[in-house]
Amino acid sequence: MRSALPQDGERGAAIVDFVLVGALTTVLFAAVLQLALTLHVRSTLIDCAAEGARYGALADRDPAHGAERARELIQMSLSPRFAQDVTAQAVVIDGLDVVRVEVNAPLPLVGLLGPTTLTVDGHALDEAA
Repeated sequence: MRSALPQDGERGAAIVDFVLVGALTTVLFAAVLQLALTLHVRSTLIDCAAEGARYGALADRDPAHGAERARELIQMSLSPRFAQDVTAQAVVIDGLDVVRVEVNAPLPLVGLLGPTTLTVDGHALDEAA
């Protein structure tokens, strides 16, 4: 009758397997979580820039109001660190007067920290024109 116990040469192999698979699973989970965070930040910045452009394009407003509105929304949604470089200007695109709000923010690569910048913008037709 053979014993169900592992041979002496394979003792401890389950522990090594568990550590290797656990480490790989943890790294994979962290990467997916970081990707989700980066996409969330990008989507939020795009939405804030578009809302700022719509606000700045109202008949009784100017592009500076749009930049300020986008800055406020970013500060409420994410962090004041992401709202440091927000600009707005009136431009002409395909013969139409448009308010353009541009946001330059850090691209979060490790948590919410990142060395590179992410640039997004929002456009809206200028109602005053």
